[in-house]
Amino acid sequence: MIIAVQAHSAQQFDQYRLGSGDVIKISVFGQQDLMVETKLSNIGVINYPFLGDINLVGLTANEVEALIDKGLRGDYLVNPSVSVTVVEYRPFFIDGAVNKPGGYPYQPALSVNKAAALAGGYTERANPSKVLIIRNISGVETELEATEIDIIFPGDIVTVKERFF
Repeated sequence: MIIAVQAHSAQQFDQYRLGSGDVIKISVFGQQDLMVETKLSNIGVINYPFLGDINLVGLTANEVEALIDKGLRGDYLVNPSVSVTVVEYRPFFIDGAVNKPGGYPYQPALSVNKAAALAGGYTERANPSKVLIIRNISGVETELEATEIDIIFPGDIVTVKERFF
């Protein structure tokens, strides 16, 4: 099933879910020994002080904050103030009618047009108004129709189609 990308763009990024390849920083106010900066592996499990192994893939930053707050509250700290930030997003991938297809570091508010520029620009036969994005939405890989002005997300696979003349 192919659907339009604009319907999911704003809603999905407001609730950005962590995935393999994201670099996150977890800090607890006043507790330097509880600061962790790590890249999520393929399985998405990190070892956090006092809590052991926790799986973060599929969680939002707010959900991770709540999970760590709950684990530390009471036994270790009276009122922990936990902060989780995404330091570096997982890469996106672009192929099709671009000069240098491959994986590239994600940057917020990245449009298809900007992604193509990172990939060396469009080829002569590119049709920037015909783009296919494969995006993981709620654990399901979904094909989205897009144009050069649509926004992409970390982990997206962008395919720029060719024109036929």
